[in-house]
Amino acid sequence: MPAIVWKGFISFGLVSFPVRLLSAARAESVHFHMLHKKDMSRVKEVWYCAEENKPIDRSDIVKGYEIAKNKYVVVEDGELKQVAPATATTMEILQFVGSEEVDPIFFETSYYVAAEEKTAKPYALLVAALSDTKQDAIAKVAMHNREHIVLIRPSSGGLILHTLYYSDELHKANRSEAPKVKYTAKELELAKSLIKHLAAPFKPDQFEDTYRQNVERLIKQKQKGQEISIVAQPRKAPVIDLMEALKRSLQGAPAKAASKSPRAKKTAGRRTAA
Repeated sequence: MPAIVWKGFISFGLVSFPVRLLSAARAESVHFHMLHKKDMSRVKEVWYCAEENKPIDRSDIVKGYEIAKNKYVVVEDGELKQVAPATATTMEILQFVGSEEVDPIFFETSYYVAAEEKTAKPYALLVAALSDTKQDAIAKVAMHNREHIVLIRPSSGGLILHTLYYSDELHKANRSEAPKVKYTAKELELAKSLIKHLAAPFKPDQFEDTYRQNVERLIKQKQKGQEISIVAQPRKAPVIDLMEALKRSLQGAPAKAASKSPRAKKTAGRRTAA
């Protein structure tokens, strides 16, 4: 049974209903253990007291907020629960926005919103209303020791929740803009042609983590005492002749299957009928 990340109510207007948040995704990678190089034994994490110069148990650790150099205010977990806002148990919808209004740069983590069976009608009603109006909900919820601004949207008959970064959490100073340089109309036309040539519906199942596959293959080869398969890295150089690079890109781009094009389907249909 999947772990429940948060449990409480969604509230909009005078309507409220219980929901559960379940993790929607988790990054997968090859996990390595840290080993002592000398004897290949596992290395354990040790909590260490610098003042007493000795390791301590986790039960002896408390949370402390530094107010001055080497001066702390100790805060207990129970005290944090006592000051938790109302959004710790009730996710109140603050407003609705167009389904494409929020820039994806604000998206942080995704969750499935699960309904409780006994009160499924308000859940289903919200899904239908959001879908028909092409609107998403903006709400607040407190979990993981912070209050999140979240976006709730309909998807495949259910609701998905995305925690959002606050505006001041975006590293705006790192943002770069397109250089102000001139390009010709022909170059723009070729670039647009290349985009159209490579345009296709997004099918996430088509993509795989090649790096993870290569690491797993490396481990198997070392386990069997085989020679490691070295992956050649492409050599890239700055583009000198942009027009020539665009033309060669179009020539080398994989052709689309005729069946994917509605126009091709109609043409094929007419030929068959003839």
